[in-house]
Amino acid sequence: MTREQFIKAVEREQGSLRRFLRSLCRDSSAADDIAQEALLKAYLHFGDFNGKSKFSTWLYRIAYNTFSDWSISSSKKKSDTPLDAPSCRKIAAEQETKKDYQPLYDAIGGLSDKERICVLLFYMEERSIVEITRITDMPSGTVKSHLSRARIHLKARLQTLEEWK
Repeated sequence: MTREQFIKAVEREQGSLRRFLRSLCRDSSAADDIAQEALLKAYLHFGDFNGKSKFSTWLYRIAYNTFSDWSISSSKKKSDTPLDAPSCRKIAAEQETKKDYQPLYDAIGGLSDKERICVLLFYMEERSIVEITRITDMPSGTVKSHLSRARIHLKARLQTLEEWK
């Protein structure tokens, strides 16, 4: 793969990659940081891409690993820094656009990490089971189980939310 081919491939994938990470992290600024780090790692190692899988699968695997590293490091440290006014406005604007889908976001957010990852990749990013297994390094049966349990959990959570209205 040439540098130009890499850049074009990244341009095609970066929007969906950022959307996936934002849904996964539930923190858009952290998701953007993770996406930037993943894209940098991919750029530094694009010569290692051997074409055994789709480029997007390879890129998502790098992003997933970067997210996993971030999750581990962020759980070890707590941030006590207050939000500044621009951050608060940004969060408020994001919340306004999410308002219509908030019950779904809340239900997805209540899933276990592995269920949430599988749901986001399968339904939001339209990745196949094979691609998800390559991205997450889970066996296909495990991915299918996580999807099945996630559907049950989502249905129950959404029904509970509907009953509260």
